[in-house]
Amino acid sequence: METVYDFILPKGYLDSTGELHKRGKMRLATAGDEISATRDPRVLQNPSYLTIVILSKVVTEIEGVDSISATLIERLFTADLAFLQDMYQRINDIEPPTLTAVCPDCGRSFEVPLNFTGEG
Repeated sequence: METVYDFILPKGYLDSTGELHKRGKMRLATAGDEISATRDPRVLQNPSYLTIVILSKVVTEIEGVDSISATLIERLFTADLAFLQDMYQRINDIEPPTLTAVCPDCGRSFEVPLNFTGEG
């Protein structure tokens, strides 16, 4: 199972020396990442800051940058932030479980979503 994914930022992180950094890595999020992020004082003051804190935990590398912090994530161009948010959603998305069923009339196979909630 792949747990770390490479990326190339659309615009790139522009550091204080004017150098542009585009390549990086993001790992899958853990439950602990999300729980600790919701307890962060910055998130408690401003819930929209949650994205920044979570991304600072799961972005493990931006080439040529010593460490990833919430401050660094804040300094990304909005196109790069949107790109990372989308990537986070895609790699951490859980497909609902399905079951392959066969139609008794025509014999065709199809996928049926499994519902473990007991609701319709």
